Amino acid sequence: MLGKYRIEKRLAHGPRADVYRAYDTIHGIRVALKVANPDIVEDDFLDEFRHEARLSSKMEHPNILPVMNASFVDEYFVIAMRLGSETLGDRMGRRMSDQTALSFTTQALNALSHAHSKRIIHCDVKPENFILFPGNQLRLTDFGFSKVALRTVKASGSGTLGYLAPEQALGRPMFQSDVFALGLVIWQLFSKQLPEYPYDWPMPGAPRIRGKLRRRMIEWLRTALEFRHQDRFRDAVEMQEEFDTIRFKLL
Repeated sequence: MLGKYRIEKRLAHGPRADVYRAYDTIHGIRVALKVANPDIVEDDFLDEFRHEARLSSKMEHPNILPVMNASFVDEYFVIAMRLGSETLGDRMGRRMSDQTALSFTTQALNALSHAHSKRIIHCDVKPENFILFPGNQLRLTDFGFSKVALRTVKASGSGTLGYLAPEQALGRPMFQSDVFALGLVIWQLFSKQLPEYPYDWPMPGAPRIRGKLRRRMIEWLRTALEFRHQDRFRDAVEMQEEFDTIRFKLL
């Protein structure tokens, strides 16, 4: 037991926190609990969890996972969220129709565009941070690394290896960094391959991409994946506007 929560299973383990499936004995529902490592409670990392809770509460959107509760429980800092069925990363491991992949693309783009419209840079866009719910609803979570964009964004090399834009790996995250990471997620959705540095074109899986997507969508995706951040969409809002304007359709 952790307060009113009965821990059932650990879903994920990380250096800063673990995620558990738990049963809320008061409300009678199952939830996902993100529990901060007690060794970092007095460290600056704890601010990331408070920050995540505050940001999530400000971004009501069908494709963003809201925080139900955030508090200290038995000396642990705990964030409670709705329990999804699996991550997008898990779902990618099974066969997926092109229409389903396109639906996930649209929902992921909606979520990130909404965050960017609130001047929030996520900084850790990856398949594991998109959670699936009934009806194939996709929700973006884990705003622990996020930064509210001011005139100058503080340097941060935080993020997940494999989805880091070149400039973010050098400690300069920006809206275009999220665009790049989402571009990698979308490429992986359709090609089943994750491109790697130095991100030369054509990327691994290009023949599969060309067989699934129209030329204009491939060009749109290539813009998101440009190596130089100046050559990408300026943010997910512009990326979504372009997506909606040309009304991409699968072949």
